[in-house]
Amino acid sequence: MGTRKKVHAFVRVKPTDDFAHEMIKYGDDNKTIDIHLKKDTRRGVVNNQQTDWSFKLDGVLHDASQDLVYETVAKDVVSQALNGYNGTIMCYGQTGAGKTYTMTGATENYKHRGILPRALQQVFRMIEERPTQAITVRVSYLEIYNESLFDLLSTLPYVEPSVTPMTIVESPQGVFIKGLSVHLTSQEEDAFSLLFEGETNRIIASHTMNKNSSRSHCIFTIYVEAHSRTLSDEKYIASKINLVDLAGSERLGKSGSEGRVLKEATYINKSLSFLEQAIIALGDQKRDHIPFRQCKLTHALKDSLGATSIYHHTEGGNCNMVLVTNIYGEAAQLEETLSSLRFASRMKLVTTEPAINEKYDAEIINLRQIQEVFNQFRVVLSQQEQEVESTLRRKYTLIDKNDFAAISAVQKAGLVDVDGHLVGEPDGQGFGLGVAPSSTRPGKKSKSKKMFKEQLSSLARKEGASSPVSGKDLDASTSKTQLTPSSKDGDVKDMLLQDRETSSIEPLASESPKEELHPPRPSTPPAKPVAFEDFKNERGSEINRIFKENKSILNERRKRASETTQRINAIKREIDMTKEALNFQKSLREKQGEYENKGLMIIDEEEFLLILKLKDLKKQYRTEYQDLQDLRAEIQYCQHLVDQCRHRLLTEFDIWYNESFFVPEDLQAALKPGGSIRPGMMPLSRIVSLGEDDQDRFSRLQQMMLPEGPDSVSFYNAKVKTEQKHNYLKTMMGLQQTHRK
Repeated sequence: MGTRKKVHAFVRVKPTDDFAHEMIKYGDDNKTIDIHLKKDTRRGVVNNQQTDWSFKLDGVLHDASQDLVYETVAKDVVSQALNGYNGTIMCYGQTGAGKTYTMTGATENYKHRGILPRALQQVFRMIEERPTQAITVRVSYLEIYNESLFDLLSTLPYVEPSVTPMTIVESPQGVFIKGLSVHLTSQEEDAFSLLFEGETNRIIASHTMNKNSSRSHCIFTIYVEAHSRTLSDEKYIASKINLVDLAGSERLGKSGSEGRVLKEATYINKSLSFLEQAIIALGDQKRDHIPFRQCKLTHALKDSLGATSIYHHTEGGNCNMVLVTNIYGEAAQLEETLSSLRFASRMKLVTTEPAINEKYDAEIINLRQIQEVFNQFRVVLSQQEQEVESTLRRKYTLIDKNDFAAISAVQKAGLVDVDGHLVGEPDGQGFGLGVAPSSTRPGKKSKSKKMFKEQLSSLARKEGASSPVSGKDLDASTSKTQLTPSSKDGDVKDMLLQDRETSSIEPLASESPKEELHPPRPSTPPAKPVAFEDFKNERGSEINRIFKENKSILNERRKRASETTQRINAIKREIDMTKEALNFQKSLREKQGEYENKGLMIIDEEEFLLILKLKDLKKQYRTEYQDLQDLRAEIQYCQHLVDQCRHRLLTEFDIWYNESFFVPEDLQAALKPGGSIRPGMMPLSRIVSLGEDDQDRFSRLQQMMLPEGPDSVSFYNAKVKTEQKHNYLKTMMGLQQTHRK
């Protein structure tokens, strides 16, 4: 078992211009906070009202940056999780005091990200530093709203809807949520996407204390499982990190909540009251029973809160736990601040007993067994491949895609598959597969001819009078393996050649009109987004092609600039480290005494090598920086070309749209070549703005942010993709509602 340790409790004070300096004092050790209240003179001469309180905590975070908060509060907990220790970090406090900002941060700004995204980054950074371990990461996101459990990641398309409501289940392995989806994530960006997906599904409301108040408790859990790559051992470690963002307690008189928000506040205050009762019971050594099951919140957190002292026999409590209490620094909120600080003090009385979570995989005994299993898989797979090939060879004749003589013979034979397409059209992928229809067998010439004509007639009807059927229309589809029946190929060839000679292809072609028939104009113009897609494929296809090419070149230059920027940052970090090492060597030389020879300073070999390395790094830095400047110039030029193409595409589309759907039909002839009206003379109603798309905005933002934080790429990538998805869903819902009306 591990060593008992108390819960770490920190206080973070929300910055304010109206800080109550006379009432709130910090200790010199930055771990004490003193509260002073003036006596209420209305109580009379005999007044035993308490006016002073002092709270001893593990740290007071005042005017602290997000970086400092994470380093102080969470970094060690996350680090130990990869060594097998469970961890829990909880944010508690009054509504609007900054709990969600501390836990999640501002997802629009990388620098202001909170504990949760930083923890995900640290996990994946540490995985990269452990090549001898095979580590898998999974995540889940639970919301407790009005005493009901909700899966914040259930909106993902691959998550099957749950038939039964989620429940909290206890087992010998601990507490888990039955029905909660757990998602495997192999890289940092995927984890951020899941986080942002869950954040968009959280329930918030507005009241006088906070315009974006979280109306639910949320638990984001990171599950880590690590197996050794080098040891043939069935033992592995499995740990989890619970990141808990509690809804804020609030005084209904101050928040002005009513209706639905009032009901939510009642549930929030009730669950926080039960949480406080559980904490008081855990801190009381005389209590044998801890009321965990009074509400969903305490029940779900039983593993994290459960005491393990000799006085309590509660299961769980085997994790490193940290509490961050968020408070106001203003005099008007002092009563709620006192309540929050009391909760933090009580939490410090709770003890946990962190222990490494080791598990055993009974199926894996050693490395030799794994290798033997793979060998057996290879044998079975080889046998199956041989059986399939043998079966195919008995029924068909295989034709190699590289045997052009055989392919030509099959094409000339006119063999068609079950879909009416020619078999044997090479696609450069090895083999093609097709089944010759029974009508191509000898002795059924008339039936084959009839089927062939029906297929041609069907194709002609599908294509319309303006698209006559030709022999090439039948060669449109290819498949993976070409097989021809092992029968009398000569008879088949003669029969199909005769069919071709007597078919009605030519009459159909000759009967087609010479001029293209335009479809009748719709009674109402189509939606501009739909018409724009048609325009890009028809009249605007050339300018659209140029636009795409220019944009592709622009994206390629941006990618190269991004890679160059990352190399520059890496070189800069190495330069800084080399300078530090060189300064250390210089200081060491000065302490030991300097030596000169003919006026020249004598230095040792190590310092000399550092000087050479620094010189080489600076040269690399200048070269890469010059490349970056050149790339930025190219990007600026390419961006100009893309903007020009976009403007021309939009302008020509608007002209085409107005002239195609708003010009009277009797004036259409005047718009044809040689007519009296030139394109563009018609008045423009309104221009559809193609604008800068999300990829453009992200690329531009990435160029600005990368020099400051090269690690931010996955964060912004995930953010943009999540926003794109939800914008698309909102648009589709709006279109559906419009269609219903």
